[in-house]
Amino acid sequence: MTSLKAMAAAKVNLFLHVGPAKPNGRHDLDSLVVFSDDQLCDYLEADPAEALTLEVSGPFAQEAGALDDNLVLRAARALQAASGTGNGARLKLKKQLPVAAGIGGGSSDAAATLRLLTTLWEVDPAYAAAVAPSLGGDVPVALAGAASLMRGEGERVSPAHLPLQIPALLVNPGAACPTGPVFRAFDAAGGGFGFAEVDPFPDFADRVHLADWLGAQRNDLEAPAIALVAEIGEVLTFLRAQRGVQLARMSGSGATCFALFDAISFAEMAHVILKAEKPDWWSAPCRLGAAP
Repeated sequence: MTSLKAMAAAKVNLFLHVGPAKPNGRHDLDSLVVFSDDQLCDYLEADPAEALTLEVSGPFAQEAGALDDNLVLRAARALQAASGTGNGARLKLKKQLPVAAGIGGGSSDAAATLRLLTTLWEVDPAYAAAVAPSLGGDVPVALAGAASLMRGEGERVSPAHLPLQIPALLVNPGAACPTGPVFRAFDAAGGGFGFAEVDPFPDFADRVHLADWLGAQRNDLEAPAIALVAEIGEVLTFLRAQRGVQLARMSGSGATCFALFDAISFAEMAHVILKAEKPDWWSAPCRLGAAP
């Protein structure tokens, strides 16, 4: 088997409804998840080898943390153990996406690892599906790689039919926004009251219909995240003032926010304006839908 390559797309929660904390400390979720196109991805490569190794490069390599704790290696080891294979792999990750940013970069990396190694090691894909939930709540939906409803603690994933890919701009102010404190602030404020899954989930005639419907939804973690990281509010204020914007919201537990636009040209224009005003902020125009 020769070298295999995959893209790991950014994940965006178009809405995120969060239930109250459960006895295990986790939360039930109801979220509509989409992925960036091939203009905005991490890149993963796998080569046959006797042992499991990982090299990380790219602009966010340092922020990815200790190699031994990287989700790529954790996913590889989990698949290795579940399938009983004795094979190894030489893994190379080019980290293009911000870390701990609410766009599931690590989870997408883990899912890409499971897909690549399933092929490289010639093991049943059912093993990848079985180990995905143990690696994190976003890994099952990233493994599916399509517009999906993500429910439960992330383990329940079902396809969602959406209009053609949606022009968008993703923006991260570079401020740390760890998931744990955001959920603790959500719990402390009594979050989750009245939680219920969207049912039935509607069909959308076009992107305008989708944006209008999303406007009546929410990200339940947005307010506690803004209370902890004021820059998120600044990002949303900027995005909502741009020409052609349909909707602006935070993704996941932050700090990345997204805006949906009438056309990709508006997203690209907003990107140029932002680079002039806030050169230290990370931003990227893309189209949202299924992962490449």
